[in-house]
Parts: sequence; structure tokens; C-alpha cells
Amino acid sequence: MSSDREDQKAQFLQSAGLGDARRQALAGDASTRRYERIYPAKGGASLIFMDQPPSVETQPCPPQASVAERQALGYNAMARLAAGRVEAFVANAGYLRGCGLSAPVIQAADAAKGLAVLEDLGDALFAQAVGQGTPEPALYGPAIEVLVKLHQAAPPPVLSSDGVVWPLLTYDDLALKTGCDLFLEWWPKYSGLAPFNADAMAQWEALWAPIRARGAAGASVFTHRDYHAENLIWLDGRQGVARVGLLDFQDALRAHPAWDLLSLLQDARRDIDPALEKAMLEQYFVRKGLADPAQFMADYRGLAALNATRILFIFARQVAGFGKPRYVDFMPRTWRYLERNLAAPDLAPLKAWFDKYVPQEARA
Repeated sequence: MSSDREDQKAQFLQSAGLGDARRQALAGDASTRRYERIYPAKGGASLIFMDQPPSVETQPCPPQASVAERQALGYNAMARLAAGRVEAFVANAGYLRGCGLSAPVIQAADAAKGLAVLEDLGDALFAQAVGQGTPEPALYGPAIEVLVKLHQAAPPPVLSSDGVVWPLLTYDDLALKTGCDLFLEWWPKYSGLAPFNADAMAQWEALWAPIRARGAAGASVFTHRDYHAENLIWLDGRQGVARVGLLDFQDALRAHPAWDLLSLLQDARRDIDPALEKAMLEQYFVRKGLADPAQFMADYRGLAALNATRILFIFARQVAGFGKPRYVDFMPRTWRYLERNLAAPDLAPLKAWFDKYVPQEARA
């Protein structure tokens, strides 16, 4: 961290009336963001300090950018990731709070500098609560109700809150394709497989194209995009859907309703029993009054397979590209989710592709 950046942070906190607050660094993740918990000198509730320098990521996607323009801008524009922009977090937080959900209140923000002070929702992550003995349905049931609430109405194309605006783009074909296709580049680098040949890549495209098309055509709801047990906090003192605290939603898009469900119920960081997944999906279907669960499940399985493939690319890149071996531990679970989805009869041709080109010994 440069001294210039530290000076910017100190000046920002001073302007927010927190210049003399005590600061405590929090553990990071795979992103370029840093977080601190800050304790105001005059007492009161702790706060969260978000540090996301805008210059360390490639550009996010301009709303009207063509496919070629997005490809020229790079991965974030292609995948429609927010590049960690503070204004994306602030605008999405405002929308979620407007829906009656528990996203952090923004205490202060400077989007141009990539700094913000947020309400501290605490440390009661779902993943930790389950580990401490809380029954999974007691947490996952309310998390499903949050999605029911979010899926009640189509979100606006532009979100505005706390003086910033941010476009809510669609999880379109290129965004879906980008994450999935990078498996072809990174899995051989990680596993030692030979690069995939032209025939394998042509088959890959033909198999995934209809799944992506259904995903893009069904894009209709606000989607957190990283909705899992390490981004959800149990807020015991609140009621109803507000009991579920929401984090890390800056990459939100308009997407297929299955997307956040599969992120929650096929969590790459913890095992989800198939019985729990089935029960939570049934709860969603009943609450939504879904007319055709069979078609929804076909989309769910296809997009869940695509997401598992995308996550495997991310983990492979973290290990082979960035030298972070801890992500190896998540790979067997992600393969199990992928294989669970590929067992569906409608995905048999895709299963055959993996069986031919990525044998079992190359799936660890």
C-alpha cells in the first residue's frame, strides 16, 4: 500500500469525522478490495471501511458497449463485472434497502477515490453459524425468502442512491460465455492436460450455446451474483427478510432467477446436502407459485453446470496464475457439483464432452 493511498484514506476518514478512529484490518479474499473495521473515538457502533482503488482493475462495461468494444476493454467488461467500483456497491445497496432488505447503510463515500464507510452488520456469517450448530434450514429458508422478495418485480435499468448512479446490466450471452470459456484456457495450465484441440473447442461452443441462450433470455430479476454462505450474515435482532444481511453485491446484474439460487445451493466453499437443495428449491417454487418447475430446473441445472465450470477456471487461475494454493481445497467439491448437474439426462452430451476431454484423474 503506497503512502499516497494511505494519505488519501486518512484524509477521507478525517472528512467523514473519523480521523481519530481506531482501525483494524480484516482478512481479504480473492478480490482487489481491502476492508477494515473502524471504531469511532467517541464510541458508538463500529463501522466498515472499504478500500477499492479504481485504477487496479480493468474497466467495467459501458452500458452501450458492443461485443468488440467489451473484448477490447478486457475481462471485467466482457463478464460485466463492476471492477470493484464503490459506486456500484453504493447504488446496489440503496436498491436492496429499498426492497426492505439488509444491505449496509452508507455512512460516507468517495466513488472517485474508491473509498466508503459502511454500516457494520457484524460477523455472524451463515457459514460460521452452521459450523456452530445452527440448523441449516433455519438460515437457508430465510435466504430463499430474500430471493422471493427480490424476484417479485423487475428492477430498473439504472440504480441511484446516496448521490451515485449505476447501470444494472444484463447477464447476457457474452458475460456467460466469458466465465465458462476461460476454463478451456486455465484448466490445462492447472491440471497438466494438453491444450484442448479445435474440435474439442467447437463441440464445447455447440453444447454451451443453448444453455447460455436460455440464461440470457430468462434474465429478468435483480441478481446478487455471489449469493452464498460467506456473503450472508444472520441479524438476529431483525425481523422477516431483514434478518439476512447482504454483502459483496457490487457485481449485481439482471439475470435468470435461477442464478442466485444455484449460487446458494451449490456453494463452492461448503457442502450442500442434495436434500437441503431440493427442499429449498421446493420452498422457492411454492412461494413463487411457479407454473413449470420442470423447465425451471432444466435452466437451473444448465446454469449451475456453467457456473461450476466458471468457478473451476477462477480457482485454477488463482493457483496456477497467482500462486494461491489454498483454492485447491475447493476444487473437488466444485467438481462434485458439476458432476451432479451433468448427471441429468438433458445434459448427457455435455457430460460426454467432459468424460472424453477431462478424465477423472484430471479433475482434482
